[in-house]
Amino acid sequence: MTLIRSTAIALALSAITPAAFAADKELTVFDWAGFEEPSIFQGYIDKHGDSPTFAFYGDDDEAYQKLASGFKADIAHPCSQMVSKYRDAGLIEPWDAARIPAVADIDPKFLNSPVFKDDKGLWYIPTDFGSTAIAYNTEKVPAEDVSTLQVFVNPAYQGRTTLPDSADDVWALAYLATGVTDWTKVTDEQFQKAADWLREAHKNVNAYWADPADEAQLMASGAVDVAWSWNDVLALLAKENYPVGYQRAAKEGSSTFFCGFINLKDGPGNEDKAYDFINAWLDPSSAKGLLDTIGYGSTNTKGLATVADDPRVKNGLGDAGGPILAQTPNDPAQREKQLAEFEKIKAGF
Repeated sequence: MTLIRSTAIALALSAITPAAFAADKELTVFDWAGFEEPSIFQGYIDKHGDSPTFAFYGDDDEAYQKLASGFKADIAHPCSQMVSKYRDAGLIEPWDAARIPAVADIDPKFLNSPVFKDDKGLWYIPTDFGSTAIAYNTEKVPAEDVSTLQVFVNPAYQGRTTLPDSADDVWALAYLATGVTDWTKVTDEQFQKAADWLREAHKNVNAYWADPADEAQLMASGAVDVAWSWNDVLALLAKENYPVGYQRAAKEGSSTFFCGFINLKDGPGNEDKAYDFINAWLDPSSAKGLLDTIGYGSTNTKGLATVADDPRVKNGLGDAGGPILAQTPNDPAQREKQLAEFEKIKAGF
């Protein structure tokens, strides 16, 4: 099943019920659509004979709101900047690191935060990482135009751009475009400058994409030619024979993100199976499945080494050769401020 198809099915079913794919009833995983592909956690299926039950969400804030409102699952898959919000709300509990041997093989840079690991325990298991940069139609967009993030405010591209309907990603873009590469130390002046730039970029937006399938369809249909994009969309567009380029070396830079699993408090399922699922995810053999299915890299250094020579790793996940804004945990109050401002900008204010 392709990511486009699985995402479309999940979105259709999400209007009916959050639980889109029911399988092993003793473990419910709240996840992004597409991550239900068996090759990512084959070890779990080998042990238990079936996949977990998956429920899906479209973005991190939607996931948080559902869980905060009482939706029950055993584990969830937020990106790193959300973990402090879950901790502050008392929705998660620490993992027992002794039951996850491959934690020792996770690249230390992904655990370098007291939000993830402190004297109270291991609150987060980083599992996958990706990049956000400029995807563009190489037949319609000159390479020099995407050498800068200012392409998103270039009047020549009015109605021809798309941005993610994600506050984290659009603010990463806006900060980079206005000279900020560390969003953990943003001043009021820098915030306002980025907000003003984002309002200008909004004038060029044809549509905000909700998920990679949505973005791929916007580009493949010819509706837009330039996108602020996760790297997973490259594989989707390549399958459509779309002439896609991916510019990660714009002079202002690009962004990176990583995601992982939290252990939800009072989950209704089998705790042992939650650990089996995480151990399957972190098995080095899963790295190729993750790359093939989603296009992301494994945080497990042993797993990533098995695919290190793959062009998709080198081109989409390796050294970008320019400034990087890493989407690591930032001040929750600042993030809420960004989220509120983004909603105003999308509404035309």
